Amino acid sequence: MSAFWSDWVMVLVTFNLGFALILFLWGLRVRIPTQPDGTSGHVWAHGLLREGVRNLPLWWVLLSAAVFVGAFAYLALYPGFGNSAGRLGWTSHAELATDTAANDALLEPEFKAFATRSVEELAKDESALRIGNRVFADNCAACHGSQGRGNALIGAPNLTDADWLYGGDGEKILQSILGGRHGAMPPWGAVLHDDGVEKVANYVLSLSGAAHDAAKAASGKPLFVTCSACHGAEGKGNPVLGAPNLTDAIWLYGGDLATVEKSIRDGRSGVMPAWRQRLSDGEARTAAAYVYSLSHHDAAAR
Repeated sequence: MSAFWSDWVMVLVTFNLGFALILFLWGLRVRIPTQPDGTSGHVWAHGLLREGVRNLPLWWVLLSAAVFVGAFAYLALYPGFGNSAGRLGWTSHAELATDTAANDALLEPEFKAFATRSVEELAKDESALRIGNRVFADNCAACHGSQGRGNALIGAPNLTDADWLYGGDGEKILQSILGGRHGAMPPWGAVLHDDGVEKVANYVLSLSGAAHDAAKAASGKPLFVTCSACHGAEGKGNPVLGAPNLTDAIWLYGGDLATVEKSIRDGRSGVMPAWRQRLSDGEARTAAAYVYSLSHHDAAAR
């Protein structure tokens, strides 16, 4: 942290701990004037209730003193007093690195065994799927959801259906995880203008049997030639480019008319990060096996 924040933390620690210590010591030495009967003289209920004065219990004094000793020892041994590293030199980063290394060493033999097997084979292995589920939860669920059902707000695909942008076999899924993907659809608003965007959107909706304006769809069919280079003449997509199939009623960003028009007019740019630097080959294969099992239920069951 900066020198300013270090000094600020030191001031707060000194003030709070020092003030508490002063109150503790003052409580041991203060003498409250008392009446001959041992009370302070404060009465309630017409004298029926009187305020007594007693010394602090010994157990409370000893416990409080131990807390102060522990606080000062902690500040001396561990980081907590500004930029002081503490006598032990402990850091949370080093602790995490140690625990991570110990965990990696424990799992390394198993991951090495996984690295030699195909994704499809691992999808039938209960141990691999269990580990793959955890790898998925730690690295993929933020976008694809804990159940792998995707997120239309950011264009993260649903991984539980049979629709795949780049192919759904084990190796293709593994390539997506390790190398990442970048799907880009160019904006066509400047070329088609609002009228053309509306017509093409209605034609696109007609391909999957969704509700649409038939007349506008018919007018949009000739204009679809601008889209066929990626999506194909029949709109069935192209896994080489990651161009979606427009005929199956499965949508990355939503299949209502307004959303389809926005995709055509403004374009889309979906990025899946590459996990090669974060995941070992064995970890990536277990994650791929888990993803594979989400849409290949029969294979996973076997």
